Amino acid sequence: QVQLAESGGGLVQAGGSLRLSCAASGRPFSLYHMGWFRQAPGKEREFVARISKSGDSTDYTDPVKGRFTISRDNAKNTVYLQMNSLKPEDTAVYYCAGARIYPGAASSDYNFWGQGTQVTVAS
Repeated sequence: QVQLAESGGGLVQAGGSLRLSCAASGRPFSLYHMGWFRQAPGKEREFVARISKSGDSTDYTDPVKGRFTISRDNAKNTVYLQMNSLKPEDTAVYYCAGARIYPGAASSDYNFWGQGTQVTVAS
């Protein structure tokens, strides 16, 4: 089993930046495709970004394209989400997740999850 631990969340002003990290432990990290999701209060959990096992393929939901960048360092067993030009509507709990088979945008495509980290963007 793989354990995931997110960090890097916090309070930031609109237009600011944050970098989230998700550290994995347990089975070899490089075996898994990884994704980031977010859940705002009163809303469904939604897909944000995904990255393939090798890191050569990425995908983003439209609202974050051009502002967020997903990356990974397999040597450090860590996946990142660089978030720039943050907006109040980006406020949510952000979760990282892993998948054995290349996932789509559905939560059910992912096999294991972290506990989440809160991101709050003040206007």
